[in-house]
Amino acid sequence: MSAWDDRVVAEFRANGGGVRGFGSGLVLLHSTGARSGERRVSPVAAVQEGGSWLVCASAAGAKRSPGWYFNLLAHPDAAVETPHGSVDVHAVELEGAERDAAFARFVDRSPAFRQYEHDAAPRIIPVLRLEPRG
Repeated sequence: MSAWDDRVVAEFRANGGGVRGFGSGLVLLHSTGARSGERRVSPVAAVQEGGSWLVCASAAGAKRSPGWYFNLLAHPDAAVETPHGSVDVHAVELEGAERDAAFARFVDRSPAFRQYEHDAAPRIIPVLRLEPRG
């Protein structure tokens, strides 16, 4: 994890999920490294939808998706840590109109996502649904 991720994870855990600059819009994604097989923890913006979470691999508009996205493609079974506990999940990448509608939820939450989409072009920012397992 980067020093920034370490700080965000510590603040998330110390403040019941609240992180300066993000409010309560983050979860901690526990995934398995695509190549290393090592467990990873990544703070990610999430929109709760029913019992699932939508996560957006924006990487703040970078030309390449974040590592956790590739981890989920290789190993879709993961876990989401919330202020209320952890939930085992299975990641499903959204496509077409379903992806577009989900991405619009992130733009509604924060207009910065519209800029991320512009900056990332021609990359289409992936959106995944993390569905509870079991």
